[in-house]
Amino acid sequence: MDVSRQQAAVSDDTAEGAERGPRARTKRLMLETATRLMQAGVTPSVSEVAEAAEVSRATAYRYFPSQAALVQAVVDEGLGPILTWQSTSADAERRVADLFDTAMPRIEAFEATFKAALKLSLDQWARRQAGTLGGEPAFTRGHRVQLLKEAIAPLKGRLPPRDFKRLAQALSLIFGVEVLIVLKDIWGLDSRSMMSVAQWAAATLVRAAITESTGEGNSADPMAVVK
Repeated sequence: MDVSRQQAAVSDDTAEGAERGPRARTKRLMLETATRLMQAGVTPSVSEVAEAAEVSRATAYRYFPSQAALVQAVVDEGLGPILTWQSTSADAERRVADLFDTAMPRIEAFEATFKAALKLSLDQWARRQAGTLGGEPAFTRGHRVQLLKEAIAPLKGRLPPRDFKRLAQALSLIFGVEVLIVLKDIWGLDSRSMMSVAQWAAATLVRAAITESTGEGNSADPMAVVK
């Protein structure tokens, strides 16, 4: 497993253990309130969460100094066991399938939360392009990068570094809330069909990368991966 994700999980546990009593309850109340709002499709500001939780703004900002920090905390809460996913299998295709089996149902359960977070990311991008974002902290996304690299770790010495990275990048296109937007919202698939397509696409990409590495595919042909 990626060390940074492990350290983050340990750090969070330590922080929670250090906070007891009213402080811990207030922080938990804010997090639960923000989660409820985001599950309803809202991307709340710190002030809006403070008002909904009946907590003073000054107190709220001590726990979450920015909207980005608040949304990140809610996202991490929603990701839950995905952040600590690991596999003992030495087979990359099986590991990827296991990651999808673990992650996608959880992502679907918190679909509204992750869509609200995506909305914040897109809104910040638009304001940054327009020069109106100012000094507002950016909401960053990137858990999938380390998760997918961990899933295909058995191929690290088997694929050239560039091809290993390309496979992780290709898999990232079919992993996350964006997959739900494409396959459910656009194509109208149900959960089972959505998972079937995502798993098939992931397995196909892994097999294609392995085939190319053995020289069975024509790496000079940009369409070889999909033939």
